[in-house]
Amino acid sequence: MNCRRGLTIVMQWTLRQTLILLAAAWLCSIASTAHAQTPSPSTESRDSAPSQGAPVIWNGSRLFVIPAPLGSLTAEDRAGAVAERLARLAQDPLSASAGVAVNHGEHFSEIVAGTTIIATVTDADAQALGRPRVQLAAHYAEIVRGAVGSLPGGFDLHTILVDTGYVLSATAVFVALLLALGRLFPKVYERIRAWKGVYIRSIRIQRVEVLSADKLVEQVVMAARVLRGLLTLVLTYLYLTTVLGVFDLTRGLAEKLVAAVLATLHVIGTAFIGYIPDLVSIAVIVFVTRYLIKLIHLVFNGIERGAIRFPGFYREWAQPTYQIVRFLVIAFATIAIFPYIPGSRSEAFRGVSVFLGILFSLSSAGAISNVVAGVILTYMRPFQLGDRVKIADTVGDIIEKTLLVTRVRTIKNVDITIPNSLILGAHIINFSSSSFNPPPLILHTSVTIGYDAPWRTVHELLKKAAAATPHILKTPEPFVLQTALNDFYVSYEINAYTDEPNLMATIYSDLHQQIQDTFNEAGLEIMSPHYTQVRDGNKTTIPEEYLPKSYQAPAFRILPFDFLKTPPGASRDQAP
Repeated sequence: MNCRRGLTIVMQWTLRQTLILLAAAWLCSIASTAHAQTPSPSTESRDSAPSQGAPVIWNGSRLFVIPAPLGSLTAEDRAGAVAERLARLAQDPLSASAGVAVNHGEHFSEIVAGTTIIATVTDADAQALGRPRVQLAAHYAEIVRGAVGSLPGGFDLHTILVDTGYVLSATAVFVALLLALGRLFPKVYERIRAWKGVYIRSIRIQRVEVLSADKLVEQVVMAARVLRGLLTLVLTYLYLTTVLGVFDLTRGLAEKLVAAVLATLHVIGTAFIGYIPDLVSIAVIVFVTRYLIKLIHLVFNGIERGAIRFPGFYREWAQPTYQIVRFLVIAFATIAIFPYIPGSRSEAFRGVSVFLGILFSLSSAGAISNVVAGVILTYMRPFQLGDRVKIADTVGDIIEKTLLVTRVRTIKNVDITIPNSLILGAHIINFSSSSFNPPPLILHTSVTIGYDAPWRTVHELLKKAAAATPHILKTPEPFVLQTALNDFYVSYEINAYTDEPNLMATIYSDLHQQIQDTFNEAGLEIMSPHYTQVRDGNKTTIPEEYLPKSYQAPAFRILPFDFLKTPPGASRDQAP
């Protein structure tokens, strides 16, 4: 305990003596600087002797006099220029530390500090003061050395120790902050990954997963990494400016670094403030456009529901017309906003806009033709959703209509996408349109029967078969047309009405079944188009379930014919 106390007393005494020595050195440096700055009486008397000329004022002190003009520069201009160069030299101690020297020429002498020319002494200056130019330049250089020596940045021990302490403290804080970021952000990454499925979930549109939770988590982690990098850059910038600003020799660099960042921020802030009126204009246009579109949607929604009616404007036109009007309003708003976009008046922005416009025009020619065809088809009303149609060789039901394509689902449940431009150039058969506008759709099929069958019987059997077919209307009644009298048979066409055009395939199948059953039950053979056989000795074509149990195929009928034996009293021609 006593040893520790003794050691503490010794350290305190040593520290006190060190501080006393540092204070003494500091006072000595101040005294030497003041002595160097104080001009001698002879100098002042010599410089102040002439009444003409302009004094060089620096830091509130009169250094020397510029007695004569130089070219177009007056003595006052030259004195002010020397003072400005000394001020710049004070902001750049690196140049001042190079020392003050004199460069002699043929008619002038230059007083320089590093690469900076502080003052120029001419022959006219020497003549005005009555002194040799070389001696006058050396005298001025000595005065400038004294002024430069009074600049901040003396290399005294106290200043070096204090500045080093500041640098070490700043470095310790910088390293501590970097270590803190290195420990904090890995925990942040783990916490973000733990949010998967809880706070960060997959983005879905109905059943389609647009962005999975894993990708979202990685994107958030990447954002955290970027934030860490930005914080590291900011801390590094603050550390460098602080450290460079501590020492006099590097304070100019720190000031330049700070000035560069501040200038960039100033430019950004000035540009942002300058764009505030344009941004307000853009916000107003967007606000008005948004509520105008809502008002238009309310109007067309009322038309679609039937609450609002206009003569000749169909309800199914409401949504397509709303989309067209909405597009036009957005396009007009975009044109109105374009001049207010930052940078829109620059040549580069205009060049990019023209390039994108040409690229869009060349690549969207087909799409635009489909859009135009879609608009025309909308107002032509050739079909509606759910209609059974035939477009070129495709038969099916309309399941979707857009401005670009139309989708048809065939009876085999195959979805076919047809561009609207192709539909506009092809013939369209709509089987469903007549079901809403009487008379209903007529389904027809043909059958050929031989001449041996009475045509009235065939008509009745065909009508009976049509009446027994599901989805065939009783009223209007079916009717039969005889379309051709061919070489071996007659063509009969049964025509029947239906209000279910979407069931055409099923109705035709049932109708054909009923025709077969009806004709078989009536014992009338359908022997067409060509059925040639020897009837005697051959079985009928009617299926067995429609034949009676006692049915037997007819045999050949052979009758004897005897020319030799004739009954008495009969001639040969009357023989049986």
